[in-house]
Amino acid sequence: MMKLSLSMWSVVETVKDGQMTLPQFIDFAATQNVKGIELLDYFWKDEKREIPQAKKQAADKGLEIAVYSIGNDFFQPDVAARDQQLEAVKHGVDVANELGVNLVRVFSGSYREGYTLEQGIGWVIDGLGQAASYAQRNHVTLALENHGLIAGRSDQVKDIINKVNSPALRANIDTGNFLLVGQNPTDAARMLAPLAALVHLKDFRKPDPGQLVHVYRGLDGSIFTGAVTGEGMVDLPAIVSILRDAGYNGWLSLEYEGPDDPLTIGVPNSLDAARRLI
Repeated sequence: MMKLSLSMWSVVETVKDGQMTLPQFIDFAATQNVKGIELLDYFWKDEKREIPQAKKQAADKGLEIAVYSIGNDFFQPDVAARDQQLEAVKHGVDVANELGVNLVRVFSGSYREGYTLEQGIGWVIDGLGQAASYAQRNHVTLALENHGLIAGRSDQVKDIINKVNSPALRANIDTGNFLLVGQNPTDAARMLAPLAALVHLKDFRKPDPGQLVHVYRGLDGSIFTGAVTGEGMVDLPAIVSILRDAGYNGWLSLEYEGPDDPLTIGVPNSLDAARRLI
């Protein structure tokens, strides 16, 4: 059966505003009736000290660490820069081992002007290939998220995974991100469900008139904002059904990105809706 996790990215603005720390996030997650949490490299302030503390606190609260997510970028024309990114992914694998989790969310990379997508995809495949070899030796699976121009569409994610050809590289299906690249999320999920190691449960809607924050622009210029699960444009019941039919029994990690207060509305209401889905 699929399990619910809460990504710390759901409270990123609260953290940025100085209203929440990592320990406070773990305490908050423990009140939300989820089985796991998703931690990200973005939030460490003193990694060496915080890793064992977070691991212990999560265990004390009865929470699994579902996934450790990192923000790598292999679209690097410079070989030394690509090597640096590879070391960053390897470090992410090492941190995952310290946290006691066997899943690391990774990205492909961000497009840079002056280079072709073909060049960038080549760099991504090479980098993820080496990263997957390291992950496999360390009993970790990398989950490639549909994110950006290089791997925003399901066919791009699938193509990269197939070309890397490693059991240690699978897909992170972000249910909302497909809208940003003009793809139907249900169709995309159907393509990637057999390859899924992780699912980011995310919903998007059209923003309110005059809304300036929590807005995301798609490739065609369309504007979206995060929505409470089930109140947006993504057919989440259909996607959960597709995942179930594909035999997926991993994590559904909530990633709320909307304008409502995440602590009182966005996260609690989204998780309530998610529980009804599964």
